[in-house]
Amino acid sequence: MSPNKTPLALSIAELLGVLYCFFVSIELMGVSLRLFGSGFAEQLIRTTANPLVGLFIGLLTTSIIQSSSVTTSMVVALVAGGVVPIANAIPIVLGANIGTTITNTLVSLAFITRKEEFRRAFSCSIVDDFFNLLAVAIFIPLEMTTGYLQWISSQMCRLFSGVGLIKIASPLKLITRPAVDLLLGVTRQNSILSLIVALVILFLSLKLLVSLLKKLVVRRAERFIHEYLFKNILRAMLLGFVLTAVIQSSSVTLSLIVPLAGAGILTLEQMFPYAMGANIGTPVTAIMASLVTGSPAAITIAFVHLNFNISGAILFLPFKALRRIPIYCSNWIAEVASNARKYAIIYLFIIFYIIPGFIVLLWRWLIV
Repeated sequence: MSPNKTPLALSIAELLGVLYCFFVSIELMGVSLRLFGSGFAEQLIRTTANPLVGLFIGLLTTSIIQSSSVTTSMVVALVAGGVVPIANAIPIVLGANIGTTITNTLVSLAFITRKEEFRRAFSCSIVDDFFNLLAVAIFIPLEMTTGYLQWISSQMCRLFSGVGLIKIASPLKLITRPAVDLLLGVTRQNSILSLIVALVILFLSLKLLVSLLKKLVVRRAERFIHEYLFKNILRAMLLGFVLTAVIQSSSVTLSLIVPLAGAGILTLEQMFPYAMGANIGTPVTAIMASLVTGSPAAITIAFVHLNFNISGAILFLPFKALRRIPIYCSNWIAEVASNARKYAIIYLFIIFYIIPGFIVLLWRWLIV
């Protein structure tokens, strides 16, 4: 064996090991938060007929349990059981699209001690926030006045009526589950302790991951990333879609490239269509769950999620001027946050918890 091959093989083995720890930390973080708040989340989803409040319930619920797939699947089950009407469920699903990005925002905080890396990572992690906020601002009024999302989704539902599917397990969950179960056993399923362990593993694995990426990717594979995976908008979007459809978690798919952005390997412009693809891949889990139920209403709401994300991609991706809006906003916020890191924490709590929590609590107080 030549002396040049051994370091490469070792670097790849180290990279795979660190990636495994990274994936375990994200899965453990999600499980911990679901232990903490899943009952509260389901109770929230059941409680509103107001579209605006429903939007913030979807956002808050997904921020709590850190998975838009879980939120949407929960909504699908409630719609299938007749607990929540389709019209009430649509804003909740759209809010879930915003809340799902909290995971990659948390991942970017691992770079907070290194100013330039943090600026790049944080801007990458929040660009999908601004896209989703803009898309919701456009499509919720359109849906309320025309009902186009529900109509298109109901037509698609007819094509799939009577279809049943065996639920396909996420390969990533199958790989990480033994380690996650072991850690949950060590922490005795204490949600707070499990979350602390998850965050420690996340921060340590990200620190090692960036170091390894700089050694392995920048020197040997950067050309491959730029010329093949992220060569153009369609390729980047397809990559995001395929990874999310297979892994069944846009949180993981988006978090995966935050270290690449932090290391300066990927630009925000390259990441944006990838995020659009990940958004489109997100509803795959809910669609499979809805087909298992056999409920036309549940299948319709799952397709609403898909059609919303496709509508957003069709609106933003072809037009450079529109793409620049979320990119400019995320760059500006990241610049402010990199100069005063406290604003990153303030941003996270305001967007994902304080505003939606205040609106939901105010609504519940008003209707009591």
